[in-house]
Amino acid sequence: MQQTHSTPHYIKPNRVDSIMNTAIGWLARRGISLLGTAELSVRGRTSGEWRSIPVNPLPYEGGPYLISARGHSHWVRNLRAAGGGRLQLGRRVQEFTAVELPDEEKPALLRVYLKRWGWEVGRFFGDVTADSTDEELLAAAHRHPVFRITVGG
Repeated sequence: MQQTHSTPHYIKPNRVDSIMNTAIGWLARRGISLLGTAELSVRGRTSGEWRSIPVNPLPYEGGPYLISARGHSHWVRNLRAAGGGRLQLGRRVQEFTAVELPDEEKPALLRVYLKRWGWEVGRFFGDVTADSTDEELLAAAHRHPVFRITVGG
């Protein structure tokens, strides 16, 4: 069951993060993936306009998965409202549907995500690392939304 918290965890991008996201998204649109990145596009929950940001889709059993290192970000809230979106790498655009996972299903995914991209996103996880216990990962799970995506949906 999803845990409810009065103030959802979210770490807003700083100026350097925003510049990097713009550059990485630009590369993804041109077919250049940096260690597995792709550009995520989701319709805005109020505007209905497409909003885009680079993400690291995680290939894993039953996946791929999208994990929000920063927490309950705008793309997370938009994806919840829209129920799907698209991933782009160059000319390849994949439409998908998304299902958010409950916290108890997240620890193994968070561990794999941190093993692969901890060097990049570890600062958003505090003291939690790929070597943390399942209990520590579960305790942090409510801060990091996870979606299983189904391509072609």
